Amino acid sequence: MKKYIDIAGKVITTIILIFSVCIMIFTIISVNTVGKDSGLFGYRPYIVLSDSMKDTFSVGDLTVSKTVDPQTLEPGDIITFKSIDPSNYGAVVTHKIREITQYNDEPAFITYGTTTNSDDSYPVPYSNVIGKYVFRLPKMGYFFEFLRSPAGYVTLILIPFLILIIIQALKFLKLVHQYRLEQQSELDMQKASIEAERQEALKIKEELEQLKAQLKNIDSEKSNDNVTVTRFTDPGGEA
Repeated sequence: MKKYIDIAGKVITTIILIFSVCIMIFTIISVNTVGKDSGLFGYRPYIVLSDSMKDTFSVGDLTVSKTVDPQTLEPGDIITFKSIDPSNYGAVVTHKIREITQYNDEPAFITYGTTTNSDDSYPVPYSNVIGKYVFRLPKMGYFFEFLRSPAGYVTLILIPFLILIIIQALKFLKLVHQYRLEQQSELDMQKASIEAERQEALKIKEELEQLKAQLKNIDSEKSNDNVTVTRFTDPGGEA
């Protein structure tokens, strides 16, 4: 039973460790890529903030766009771009291309949101195109927002690592306790061995004392016998 408990403990610890590391890597990537100009292998994730493309993605979804050459884009493609509209200048928008046009002597796209089917107020110059929409992760935007918040950090990163630290600390204390028990057991065995040797020495001493006493008695008896013989053989003695 103890063996199965140890195995289960190791499995749980490994799962928590893998989960924590993955979440940490996931957080680092999300903090540096979601909604930022930098991407990962040409892919850039963005959190949807409006329902202007509700038939394709909605608020809270996470859209992923891939860097492409604007010249390869065609009407009907969905693109992510930086808006030049003064009302939201620099905002990242993902809309569908209606047609190709010119703006300030530069090729540009006329885009629109499919929900209203209304063209955007300003075209999108090729230089403002970030990438082409590839896919979405439904409602994952909320998760990323939570992940980047203090509560998300505490819940998904700090707490799992604290659990790991506690588990490792308990294992360490268990090993220390086991080591002390083994040391105490070894000391007890040494004491028992020394006591056994002492008892054996005392027994040998007693046997030697008994033997010595026996030898003394034998010597005494021999002395008495010699005295008796001398009395019987003494020429000057009485008949």
